[in-house]
Amino acid sequence: MALHFTGIIIAAACFLVIGLFHPIVVKTEYHTGTRYWWAFLVGGVACIAAALFVADAIISAVLGVIGASALWSIKELFEQRDRVLKGWFPMNPKRKEEYDE
Repeated sequence: MALHFTGIIIAAACFLVIGLFHPIVVKTEYHTGTRYWWAFLVGGVACIAAALFVADAIISAVLGVIGASALWSIKELFEQRDRVLKGWFPMNPKRKEEYDE
């Protein structure tokens, strides 16, 4: 009986990718605000498109997960701004005027 690790590898990659995107979103919002949301869009669409052309199942799945996480991060970037306004996360003092409404 042969063991197949594909599912476990994809699951571990999902866990790592999702775990990495949280601090990326927090740091992006802290340093640049929501200004670069489009970079997550471009990166997400590019990864999902690349996943369509990669024959290896693991690499294709990981590209798909990265792409979906990047697209989800657009929403999270704007929600991170709201969390900063609520005081749940630190505000960048260099960008304080951007938070004034």
